[in-house]
Amino acid sequence: MAPLLSMEDVSLAFKGKPVLRHLTFAVERGECFGFLGPSGAGKTTTIKLLTRQLVKDSGRITLFGRPIEHATNADYERIGILSDTSALYERMTIEENLRFYAQIRGVGAGSITTLLERMNLADKKKTLVKNCSKGMRQRAALLAALIHAPELLFLDEPTSGLDPAARAEVHKMLREMNDAGTTVFLTTHDMAEADALCGRVGILDAGHLVACDAPEALKLRFARNELVMRTADGRVVHTTKDAAGASVVAEALAADACLSLHSVEPNLEEVFLELTGREF
Repeated sequence: MAPLLSMEDVSLAFKGKPVLRHLTFAVERGECFGFLGPSGAGKTTTIKLLTRQLVKDSGRITLFGRPIEHATNADYERIGILSDTSALYERMTIEENLRFYAQIRGVGAGSITTLLERMNLADKKKTLVKNCSKGMRQRAALLAALIHAPELLFLDEPTSGLDPAARAEVHKMLREMNDAGTTVFLTTHDMAEADALCGRVGILDAGHLVACDAPEALKLRFARNELVMRTADGRVVHTTKDAAGASVVAEALAADACLSLHSVEPNLEEVFLELTGREF
């Protein structure tokens, strides 16, 4: 089966300056795919290419299994987008915005109450958007992107500005949608978020895809040759993953002195820094 979307050898430059360089990846149906990279790496530009807000210089892009140039209006009705340019009307309330987007999408307004409750906005639904905090705006914009239960969801920093409780609720909702079959394309600066939500992540640096794999596989790829053992006499013993280390561990086990033993793997943030050499 063809992937839901793909890029093959895609390049794009702005005023002669390369932004994306021979970018190649694919996202399968029902996948939650994380797209990570430092600021300015080309993440948002990639989303704009995949949603035809921009046109590539070269390469091939497919959407729903066919060239993006052949995408129809019906195809775009199957997509939801949350980006830094997602529009909410300032002089309308949160609820009015959601009803407006439901009307545009040609769906009923029956799910609005449930969505508002999920994002803890039910008691704020009459608030004008211009009077909303950043977190309230972000949650309302996410609901606007979800109003028509899209088959493919593009999320550009969906939890930016949210407090921990709201972030956890967004994560729960996204897991439920993904489990139900929604394909999610997620860009985020939050490595823990990507690790928790994504089956695979692609790491972009200066327009190049420098890695693409499951978070766990990436962490194991950069794992250190180190074991850490805590012993009954309160020591923390650092040893190696080889015959010499096995001997140290075996001796502690034989003496019933090993309280805990674990290998040392980096987290996804450390992998990111190793691959890009840069902060987010």
